[in-house]
Amino acid sequence: MTKKEGSTNETRSRYDRIAPFYDWLEFPMEKLLARKLRERVWSKVEGPDVLEVGVGTGKNIPCYPVNSNITGIDISEKMLKGAEASARKEPDEKAPSLHQMDVQNLDFSENTFDTTVATFVFCSVPNPILGLREIHRVTRPEGEVMLLEDVRPEPRLLGNLFDFFNPVTVRLLGVNINRETVKNVRAAGLRINRVTNLTRGNIVKIISAKPDA
Repeated sequence: MTKKEGSTNETRSRYDRIAPFYDWLEFPMEKLLARKLRERVWSKVEGPDVLEVGVGTGKNIPCYPVNSNITGIDISEKMLKGAEASARKEPDEKAPSLHQMDVQNLDFSENTFDTTVATFVFCSVPNPILGLREIHRVTRPEGEVMLLEDVRPEPRLLGNLFDFFNPVTVRLLGVNINRETVKNVRAAGLRINRVTNLTRGNIVKIISAKPDA
């Protein structure tokens, strides 16, 4: 087993374990901030063919645009069961096609989707640049990649603090709190359209990018 395979399996197992109480763990942040930010991102999504990476338990499904062909993937089978339950609560027009899949190795042809969306995903992908390259590959040249991500803070002192605590959050939750996702997007060959900072310290960002670089 390679190091990458080991990290990916650890990520899958971790999310399988926490799936039954994942929504409960995230409820405070979801209620205070995350839900509004998800709605903001999805209000700008254009289809008709849309990929959501890291669909999780389906928190974004209520925000989906109607009459689009939405495909949702997640590395965890048990998280996907939560997404299936969420989808059953929504109108048929929002029902996604759900698949267990690793963003680092997408089982889609090149140029399949008009828009690819991920919300709070790339802090936990073992190799984020590899995953972003796969997104680049499957998104059409004229399409858009939209990411809502928590990243390493820009202020130096706060960034250093996040670096210090990152090994703890990775060990406990599998989440990297110091990912420099804007740099990773560029390293994956995507062209940045715009970056919108949403919080103090620029910790949460909406990143819009094009795959035609």
